[in-house]
Amino acid sequence: MHLLQSGVDPAVIALWLGHESVETTHGYVEADLTMMENAMGKLTPAGSAPERFKASDDLLAFLATL
Repeated sequence: MHLLQSGVDPAVIALWLGHESVETTHGYVEADLTMMENAMGKLTPAGSAPERFKASDDLLAFLATL
């Protein structure tokens, strides 16, 4: 994904990875878009107050053991 984001041609990446076709490499592009959409879905809409982080009980219990 870093290569794609850096502008490396997908055909070159396909060759480096040993893919038979560029279509196989296209899955990485889709994965990257999915990750971006997931990240964007977690953002607070503009103009609204951000939610305060609240640690789960499991996390607090783990931290208490440190």
